[in-house]
Amino acid sequence: MMQHQLALQARFRPETLERVLRVVRHRGFQVCSMNMATDINPENINIELTVASPRSIDLLFSQLSKLVDVACVEVQQLTSQQIRA
Repeated sequence: MMQHQLALQARFRPETLERVLRVVRHRGFQVCSMNMATDINPENINIELTVASPRSIDLLFSQLSKLVDVACVEVQQLTSQQIRA
């Protein structure tokens, strides 16, 4: 499996994090680590995700970008590191 690191900027609403995690799961990715912090503007949040999957990160990137409360998605790092379960 490959690991991918994503950075998201989103509107701070109760359902935003749930929607992001649901899309990650539905697209066949596993969350390895997650960090969320409020932005300078308290109405926005920054979410950093490290996910793992044999699937292409493009599938997840395009679906996360379509979420209403997500303003920006960036793939920060791609590694071909093997993960052992």
